[in-house]
Amino acid sequence: MIGFSRQILDVPCTIEIEHSAESLHAHVELLGPIKLEPGDEVHVHGAPIHTSFGDRLVLQRTATVTRVGTLERLFTRALAYLELTELYEVGFQARRTS
Repeated sequence: MIGFSRQILDVPCTIEIEHSAESLHAHVELLGPIKLEPGDEVHVHGAPIHTSFGDRLVLQRTATVTRVGTLERLFTRALAYLELTELYEVGFQARRTS
């Protein structure tokens, strides 16, 4: 994958969703030797999942992983770094107190 070429893979995945007093989370675990890197996209197929309070679901679905090329991955890393450094820009100005 050199330049802006993309690789598209369909992989099985496990979805775990919990909506309870102890936890509110949704996790997707890709099954197989897939290592996600900056810029990669994952699209989980199937109908939207709705849970009620107190539910915990574990489902099997298929996901499409779109792997980006080298140049797009480097661009994504650089952009993420620049966006992160914006958080460091903190100014302290004297305020007038009444």
